[in-house]
Amino acid sequence: MYNFLDNIPAIPLAPWVESAMDWLTSNFSVFFDSIQKNGKLLMNQVTDLLVSIPAIVLILLVVIFAFFVTGKKFGLATFSLLGLLFIYNQGLWTHLMETTTLVLFSSIISIIIGIPLGILMSKSTIAENIIKPILDFMQTMPGFVYLIPAVAFFGIGIVPGVFASVIFALPPTVRMTNLGIRQVPKELVEAADSYGSTASQKLFKVEIPLAKSTIMAGINQTVMLSLSMVVIASMIGAPGLGREVLTALQRTQVGNGFVAGLSLVIFAIIIDRLTQSFNKKKAV
Repeated sequence: MYNFLDNIPAIPLAPWVESAMDWLTSNFSVFFDSIQKNGKLLMNQVTDLLVSIPAIVLILLVVIFAFFVTGKKFGLATFSLLGLLFIYNQGLWTHLMETTTLVLFSSIISIIIGIPLGILMSKSTIAENIIKPILDFMQTMPGFVYLIPAVAFFGIGIVPGVFASVIFALPPTVRMTNLGIRQVPKELVEAADSYGSTASQKLFKVEIPLAKSTIMAGINQTVMLSLSMVVIASMIGAPGLGREVLTALQRTQVGNGFVAGLSLVIFAIIIDRLTQSFNKKKAV
């Protein structure tokens, strides 16, 4: 059966992408090398600082913080105490600190980029129409695909891991910031205008405070998505608990994989509950 589609030549998309990547890596190699070198140095210093603090001190600080953030309730504080002691007992404390550094940097970078983009989308329909498809692309693309440009630009290690995590975790903060500001009652915005508020005063004193809960929900999702990239980022040399899971998978070490995976679950629950509780406290 004749199929006219067979006579249509294939679009050379792969060679185009290869050429674009070659052009970027050759013309901006100094820039990428600088980010790799300085980023690795900075993140290693943060990890060394966290490791230098006695584990029991950090555990107690987290427990105390959890106790007060949750309204002086013992649930999360007790879980944090037992969970972190378990991770320390299993000899995974250093790996936990490496994971903390990766999640911390990827979350902070995502927030720094995401909130201004969300504000821009809320203020400009044109910007929203341009940025929305990009966010859709970022969210629907499998996380493994982000490892390709990460390795091409930065090699292997924690820096490309953070790069891939930022791309994967950025959309929720952008979307929720846009949504939160757009949901601010128009009457309040008009009232601010009637009092002669400037655009910046209206944004920082009216819109952002009223949208804070929605923005914080987006930040919570961004942090959790950053954490979900830990295991995937370990495939390109990112250190931490994800590497332990990957190593156990490669060597079929079911026990070690279970312990490392359980440690990730404990860490994820603590972070999730802390950010949610902090948001609820601020919203009251």
